[in-house]
Amino acid sequence: MSNPLLTVSGLGKRFGGFVALADVGLQVAEGERLGLIGPNGSGKSTLVNCLCGTVKNDMGQVTFAGHKLNGLSAHQRTRLGMARSFQLPRPFPTLTLAENVRVPILYAADVKGRRAVSDPSERCDELLDMVGLLPKADRKPADLTQIEMRKLELARAMASEPRLLIADEAMAGLSHQEVDDILALLMNLNAQGVTIVMIEHIMRAVLAFSQRLVVLVAGRKLADGNPQDVIRQPDVVAAYLGS
Repeated sequence: MSNPLLTVSGLGKRFGGFVALADVGLQVAEGERLGLIGPNGSGKSTLVNCLCGTVKNDMGQVTFAGHKLNGLSAHQRTRLGMARSFQLPRPFPTLTLAENVRVPILYAADVKGRRAVSDPSERCDELLDMVGLLPKADRKPADLTQIEMRKLELARAMASEPRLLIADEAMAGLSHQEVDDILALLMNLNAQGVTIVMIEHIMRAVLAFSQRLVVLVAGRKLADGNPQDVIRQPDVVAAYLGS
């Protein structure tokens, strides 16, 4: 892989005596759709938190768009072009949907070398329309359904104009049709040039979305490759179903 957008080398993280991540390495190419899976407790969330800067890794290095990220805060990484959506949406409850999206637009508007937003209100409308929430722009998050909350979360993540979006279980708890709606939205974002790492337990969605699949088990990378090949590996099957 030449000039990957994201490179993770020898990443390690401990919480006391518990090893959450051990020597994890991976690369993500510009424009790629990468799936990240693993049983509960495998280290997926810790990896995402280390990538995004909300948790400090103890070992290893993360490089994004040519920048070494060790020592950078979460907001500094956002300004470089890395965004995430949270498994549990975290909108500002007292702000309208439009205001929730406008905050990250204004935050990233003057970052050198990033997409210029000449009219934040217009961009806000574009993002809400993209996720189907423009008719509710003046409503509060409490008025939204579960899938609408997930869509607002994605709109807020995209408002910082990221090059890389980490979608953390954006489909958890949704119906079959709602999963397809979020999947279509993520595919559309990728078609617009956004590199996406999807962390998800819904296997049909992961397989439909991912060009490459990485499996974490007990804090270590167990597999990395073509999704259909990876899910057939005996050690991956054993990790999910028991040997």
